[in-house]
Amino acid sequence: MTKYTFKQKDFKVFSVEGLENRMQALDEQVRPQLHALGERYTKYLTEQTGDTFHYHVAKHARRTVNPPKDTWVAFATNQRGYKMLPHFQIGLFESQLFIMFGVMHENKNKGQMADFLNKNFNLLEDLPNDYSLCFDHYNIDKYPIDSLSTEDLKHHIKRLKDIKKAEFFVARTLDPKSDVLKTDKSFTAFLDETFDELIKFYS
Repeated sequence: MTKYTFKQKDFKVFSVEGLENRMQALDEQVRPQLHALGERYTKYLTEQTGDTFHYHVAKHARRTVNPPKDTWVAFATNQRGYKMLPHFQIGLFESQLFIMFGVMHENKNKGQMADFLNKNFNLLEDLPNDYSLCFDHYNIDKYPIDSLSTEDLKHHIKRLKDIKKAEFFVARTLDPKSDVLKTDKSFTAFLDETFDELIKFYS
């Protein structure tokens, strides 16, 4: 029995019709792993960064009609919330598992991340080619790092600083059919490796 990883059928919860039914499916099939990952990687990020991290499993509490099309566990240094801070996420859409670090538009200090990226631009250039960038966390679309030119990257960093609704996440994704998801051992090894890369952007 696996504790951390997700089976292909777990991704199918996002095709369950109706808010109540989908929330029940998430509770039964996905949230147990998100909580287990929360426990494991809260400890991991705290040890690696020296800052105390807390995890937040998405509640989708504001939804009254439309069922969620994705779900996640987020890691931040605030016990009460994460949206206002740079944070890490592990989450799922129906056709994608994602691991990300970055800032949402709710973060009033996101200009600090833009400054960091400008000063440490080589971190983006040195990312392995299976990493991508995400500029809207609501959207499944990610842009492979090797498809973005230096001008593209600088444009998105400037946008992050200048535009209130702009977001910036460094991401790595898996297909639900990936062999990495077959065992807890291979999945957590992949997550460890990914977080070690993403932590470079945490300052």
